[in-house]
Amino acid sequence: MPLASKRIAIILGHPDPDPGRFGRALADAYAHGARDGGHDIRTIDVASLEFPLLRTQDEWLNGKLPESLEDAQATIQWANHLVIFYPLWLGNMPARLKGFLEQVLRPGFALTYGGPAGLPKKLLTGKSARIVVTMGMPAFFYRWYFRAHSLKSLQRNILGFCGIRPIRSTLVGTIQGGGRVRHELFLQQIRLLGQRGI
Repeated sequence: MPLASKRIAIILGHPDPDPGRFGRALADAYAHGARDGGHDIRTIDVASLEFPLLRTQDEWLNGKLPESLEDAQATIQWANHLVIFYPLWLGNMPARLKGFLEQVLRPGFALTYGGPAGLPKKLLTGKSARIVVTMGMPAFFYRWYFRAHSLKSLQRNILGFCGIRPIRSTLVGTIQGGGRVRHELFLQQIRLLGQRGI
């Protein structure tokens, strides 16, 4: 039975716009696979967006979304599946991607306060996600020694907090020393995920 067509938002979280970055090649592979699978694709390139960082809770709660991020927020609203690509920097996502998520996932869009038992009401339910993280260390070492702490934080404390589920992940390790054959295997794997829309 063929999979249902999805509306997929690809979020490129690498702050460097250099097209030679392997994370960008992975995102392109996912997009090609998704189009082959009959899915609709829109891309948000965080490196190309200009926006300020939030500095206070009041800005997050009551501030106006920067005009430069209106299309990005609309794309997230349109999508029923998000795919976030980013490199592991100092054990976490790059600051620019974190700043982007803080801006777009605001109260009134991603959640609203005043839910049952005083908990926020999740406004992005019905959406799923995949997180693809590239790193210099072996992926098993990140999972075993570091307990994939930053990945878990993004899954639970950001995406899950807004109601997005299920959230799957793909870790791409040893990218500097992996060699061409290893890179091609990762590109094929990611392309297949795109074709399936997962």
